[in-house]
Amino acid sequence: MGENNNHLDDYLDNHYIHRSNWLRAAVLGANDGILSTASIAIGVSAASDLRNPVVLATLAGLVAGALSMAAGEYVSVSSQTDIEKSDIEREKEELIEMPEIELLRLAEIYEKRGLKKETALIVAKEFTEHDALGAHVRDELGINEISQAKPIQAAFASGASFTVGGILPLLVTYFFPLKNMEYSLYISAILFLIILGALAAKTGGSNVFKAIIRIVFWGTIAMGITAAVGYFFGVNI
Repeated sequence: MGENNNHLDDYLDNHYIHRSNWLRAAVLGANDGILSTASIAIGVSAASDLRNPVVLATLAGLVAGALSMAAGEYVSVSSQTDIEKSDIEREKEELIEMPEIELLRLAEIYEKRGLKKETALIVAKEFTEHDALGAHVRDELGINEISQAKPIQAAFASGASFTVGGILPLLVTYFFPLKNMEYSLYISAILFLIILGALAAKTGGSNVFKAIIRIVFWGTIAMGITAAVGYFFGVNI
């Protein structure tokens, strides 16, 4: 029996869905960090003959972007958490006020998933006896440990990953030659995005090539538009 449990644990470890929440926030943060700071740096360097304005603009974009990303993610996920809590409280009340209807509702859910009507009712009764609220939260509301919103975790992952991603273009503005810096920023940002796409795909168990193509394509568009704006206005800072 113990050996079977070990095999089950190994099987579950081969799936990646439990990483989806923090991985999504981390990839989004790092991707935005690279793109936002690189785009700002490209736009300013295209219009400036000095290094300091490029560095300062990139640094300001990095700080503001990281704080904005963390705050935005926290507010967004907190709103989801509030909705989840409200639904759970409503479910508690319904289980107290109309347990028979809730039992039939649960059985109907299992029946729609493929169980025979009699079997679905038996399963619903057994789950209700074991943990009625847990069964309804999981199967009726669709809330589980994997999908449940975690505001602090999401905010930290987004803010920290944005910072890590944004530091990379910032280092380019510090150490690379000022002449044609926008090209250095673009090439380095694309390389960073390729690495990020590959790591994210590998961590999430998805197709590496598709992830790289997607992230490079949209990154090129974002940085190209920003550089064009810098050239268009042609402001000497």
